[in-house]
Amino acid sequence: MTSSLIRGRPRRASPSHISVRVVHTLVGGLAGVVWLVSPGMTINAGVPVPDARAHPPAASASGAARDETSATDLVLPLAVVGAAGVLAGYGYVRRVRRSRTRTTPAAGRLVPAALPDPAELDERTSVLLTEADDRVRADGEELGFAEERAGAEAVAPFARALEGAEAELSAAFRMRQRYDDGFPDDDTARRHTLAGIVGRCTEAVRRLDAEREAFGRLRALESDGLGPALEVAEARFRDLTGRTAAAEATVADLTARHGRTATASVAGHVEQAKDRLVSATTRLNHARQSSDLGEGEQAAQHLRTAEEDIALAASLIDGIDRLDADLTSAASLVPAALTGAEAALAGRRDPGADRVLAAVREDLTTGPYDPLDALRHIVRAVGPPPDGVLSAAAWLVARASVTAADDFVTTHRGLVGAEARTRLAEARRLLLTDPPAADTLAGRALDLAQQDSHRAAQGPR
Repeated sequence: MTSSLIRGRPRRASPSHISVRVVHTLVGGLAGVVWLVSPGMTINAGVPVPDARAHPPAASASGAARDETSATDLVLPLAVVGAAGVLAGYGYVRRVRRSRTRTTPAAGRLVPAALPDPAELDERTSVLLTEADDRVRADGEELGFAEERAGAEAVAPFARALEGAEAELSAAFRMRQRYDDGFPDDDTARRHTLAGIVGRCTEAVRRLDAEREAFGRLRALESDGLGPALEVAEARFRDLTGRTAAAEATVADLTARHGRTATASVAGHVEQAKDRLVSATTRLNHARQSSDLGEGEQAAQHLRTAEEDIALAASLIDGIDRLDADLTSAASLVPAALTGAEAALAGRRDPGADRVLAAVREDLTTGPYDPLDALRHIVRAVGPPPDGVLSAAAWLVARASVTAADDFVTTHRGLVGAEARTRLAEARRLLLTDPPAADTLAGRALDLAQQDSHRAAQGPR
């Protein structure tokens, strides 16, 4: 049985039929013009046509001749105008048909003309991933200030929105990682993957935007809420000022005990944190001054900028504290990891692995060494780590790599592109299931992020 929707749908004419119809229309149009303007023609065939011979006077004859000449002179211009109109209409129909469907020469398929260019869509996904990641990071920082002032229960709806946005963004990064790895390999499927990334990023931002107005009311920075929020920011600022001085001493101590390579990931952190705190001082003062003058909107803007500076300074100092803890844990784990590696390699002839383990043992006795790097060499020499001390060592190394890369992206997020963020997201995903792979990807993410930052610092060429 034929569907009523199909029966009721008019059949589409073929190109040849359209051509015939246009010719008929053109001829008919020209004939109609001639019929209307030619002398001796009438609309009503039932009315007799006067005979010119029945009016012999010369004046009548000359008048009829002038009418006939005038009408005849109109035939050609009107015919041209009519033909031009018909041809213009035909051209318009042809253009509309071509814009709706195009034939792909290679496959002979009809591809929608609106399908975006792959290179353009690729670039758009990179931009959206970067912007969405920046938005999630910034909103997370602001949520921390709001929670400290209003409490966890008050900010719970916004925390859930942030979690939802993070989930969407993680899915988008996963899709991008697979795309970069060459999956899927079909061109159409790859376009759909890129379109899916756009959708995920858009949804992540939408979730945050949906709660933005309510979050603004909770903070109420432009009105009576600036005072308490300002107190929270100033308290954090004072705490960070003391921690920064302690962090500077920590870096010096770690460098002396483990060498410069061990503290390379936090090189410059103290100086950057101090710069952020100087900026925060200025902004906090401006916020108080504007608030005292009743300039609520400007005061709120200064406070938000100060909060961002404080949050970034905290990330820099937190990175130093985490590295201190990780190096301490790694140093205590190296001897046991060496023993576990030798046991795992017993009975296997692997000269390369033996040399690696021997070099690590030598480093333990000859001077400063990087415990995290030593564990990394041990884990890679053994291969997939079995359960036990080697598994713990692999996880510790990978987590340290992921946090180092994440700290760099956070503190340089205005300069880091989508590729570094994608590798970092994949490293974070693999942290529990495949620590060695996560460590490798995190190292690659940090390299890419540093390259992006360096290029941005160099400026356009």
